[in-house]
Amino acid sequence: MRLATKSLVAAGAACTVLLAGCSSSSDGDAAGSGEDGALSGEVTMWIYPIIADETAHQDFWDAQVEAFTAENPDVDVTVQVYPWAGRDESLTTAIASGTGPDVVYLIPDQLATYQSSIEPVDGYLSEEHVADILPNVAESITVDGQMLGAPLLTSSNPLVCDKAAFDAIGATEYPETWDDLLDIAPDLAEQGIYATNYWGSPEVTLNMTFYPLLWQAGGDVFSEDGTSVAFNSDAGVEALEFLVELNEGGYLEPDLITTTPSIEQTALAQNKVACTWQSGPADVEAYWGTENIVIQPPLTHEETVGYGTVGSLSMLKGSENKDAAGAWIDFVTSADPVTEFVTTAKMFSPLSSTGELYADDPVYGAIEKTIPDTTVGPVNEHAREVMGVLAPEIQAALLGQKSAQQALDDAAASADAMLG
Repeated sequence: MRLATKSLVAAGAACTVLLAGCSSSSDGDAAGSGEDGALSGEVTMWIYPIIADETAHQDFWDAQVEAFTAENPDVDVTVQVYPWAGRDESLTTAIASGTGPDVVYLIPDQLATYQSSIEPVDGYLSEEHVADILPNVAESITVDGQMLGAPLLTSSNPLVCDKAAFDAIGATEYPETWDDLLDIAPDLAEQGIYATNYWGSPEVTLNMTFYPLLWQAGGDVFSEDGTSVAFNSDAGVEALEFLVELNEGGYLEPDLITTTPSIEQTALAQNKVACTWQSGPADVEAYWGTENIVIQPPLTHEETVGYGTVGSLSMLKGSENKDAAGAWIDFVTSADPVTEFVTTAKMFSPLSSTGELYADDPVYGAIEKTIPDTTVGPVNEHAREVMGVLAPEIQAALLGQKSAQQALDDAAASADAMLG
C-alpha cells in the first residue's frame, strides 16, 4: 500500500477481516455485458445523506438512475441511502459475508481501509473523465498507482474570519501567515477576542485541527513509505510550539483544550474568535451573520495548505456486474451530474471542466478558489490509530505537561510500535 505525502488519509478497521469478502470477486471478467456488447445486470449502490434535504437527495439519484437506464435499459440500478452512523460496521460486515453493494461512497481514509476489497476504476472511466479530475483530488484517491474511486465531490476548510472581530480592533487586513496571526493576537485579546480556537480533545479528528499546521510547517504525518511516522520532525515541533505559544499567550479559548462543548456554548458563537480553520461558514453563519464571514486561504508558514475531503464512488471486487457498475460510476461522476450534486449539497466539484460554480457567491466562491490548496491527509490504514495516540500528547503539550518535542516523540514511539 502506498502511503503518501500529504494527500493520504486515515481509517480504522484492519483489512484482514475483509479478505474473505474480497477474494471471491476480482476475476475482472466481462460480467455485465451481453453478447451484443450491451450492458446488463443489476447494480446496487450505497450512499449516505450528503444532501441534507432528504427529498432533494432522493430526487437527485432517481433522476440519475432514470437518465442512465434510458441509455442502458438492461441495467437495473438501485441506490440505497444509508445513515452515516455505523457505516463502516455495516460495510465491513456486508463485504465479509459477500452481501456488499456493487458501488459504495467512500472517503479517502476508507479507501486505505478497504483497499483489498476495491476494484480499481481506472479502466472503467473514459480518458477524458480521468484527465478532468483535479490533480490534488486524483492524488487523494490513488493508491499504489491505481484509482480506487471516482470523485463525486470535494471540500475545503480554509481560514474563516469574523469581520466584526477585526472591526473591533480597527483592522482591515486579515492574517495570511502564522506570524500575522500572532501579531494581531494581543490587540484582539485586549478586546476579549481569541485570535483562533483549537479543539484539543482527543476525539476530534486531527485532519481538521493539528494536521493543517503540520503540513503548513512542511511536515507530514507518515514517512514516504508509510512504515513509520514523521510528525515528530522539526516541522512537527514547530507546529506544536506555535499552538503552545498561542495557548500560553491566552489567544486560544481555554475550555476547548479539554472539552468539546456544542458550538453555541463556545466563544466562536459569541463573536469572540477572530479566525478559525476548524469550522466552516455553515457553522458560524447563524452567530456571525453572512455579512461578517470573510474567507481567506489556509494560513501559510512554509506552505499554504488546508484540509479538504474527497467523496468518491468505489466499486467492490465482489460485484458480479463490473462493466455495468463501472459505466454507472463513469456516468454519475461526470461533469453534469457532479455539477448538480455539489451545488445542491453546497459542496465543491472535483473536476476542472465544471469551472467556477459559485462565482456569484462571495463566501462559497472564495472557498472554491482554495480547493487546489487542500489535501485529504494521510491515506494510511493506520491513520486513525495514529491519531488515537498523537491527540492526547498534543493535549498534554497544550496543558504544559510536556514539551512539544517530548510529546511528539512519545506519540511517535507508540505509533511506530503499532506500525511495527
